[in-house]
Amino acid sequence: MARPRLEVMRPHTHIHIRGLCKTFGEKILFQNLDLDLLKGKITCIFGPNGCGKSTLLNMIAGLVPIDRGSILFDGKTYEETRTGYVFQNYREALFPWMRTEANIAYPLKIAGYGEADRRARVQELAELFDISFDLQGYPYELSGGQQQLVSVMRALALHPEVLFLDEPFSALDYEMTLVLRDKLQDIFQATRLTTVVVSHDLEEAVYLADEILLLTKPPTGIAETLAFEAPRPRNAATLASEDFVRTKAKSLEVFQREVRR
Repeated sequence: MARPRLEVMRPHTHIHIRGLCKTFGEKILFQNLDLDLLKGKITCIFGPNGCGKSTLLNMIAGLVPIDRGSILFDGKTYEETRTGYVFQNYREALFPWMRTEANIAYPLKIAGYGEADRRARVQELAELFDISFDLQGYPYELSGGQQQLVSVMRALALHPEVLFLDEPFSALDYEMTLVLRDKLQDIFQATRLTTVVVSHDLEEAVYLADEILLLTKPPTGIAETLAFEAPRPRNAATLASEDFVRTKAKSLEVFQREVRR
């Protein structure tokens, strides 16, 4: 008789994934993947091209159906959990016919909040992010960095329990990447929100993360999970610290090993 599977969950786990399977045609992308993501931490997902980084994020976020397995948030299903999502392409994510304020407040409107409550929450977020641009304008009147900032504000509007970000800086120039990266740090310090980020930039992934989740080539599994415990807020000095250099070097070593595999 087969022994029952022993469930082992890391302390302070928020997102509990077991037996996750996903195929596309004849290609097996994930097969019986087990994963625990920590509560109140930033986890950055990094791995070889085609390993399914965004697909994994989107399955956890309920945007892509899973073939088999289970995903629970503090014991709850996705439908029972408040989440926010920041897409890679901010130009397609925002509604161009809506004013910026209405874009931010849209999840609140869908959830049934009245106009006064929606305005109050948008004002709260504007103060939290120290917004200096006009929220009564339209998204196309804003810079790319400002549009992505609006996307983040919208994702936070409903006080989510988990925030998902899919390569949030990839379409931004370096200057705006630094600005938005610091804004996200400020929000994380203020909320301690469980955050999952997909990144294609190793330095960015290590800099932001409490844990770096390094994936293998398909069928995709976990190559290694590395902790990075540098104090926040992080800054330019963090990039030169011994711990950062060591963690980035180890991450690169694992990544190169998986690429060659």
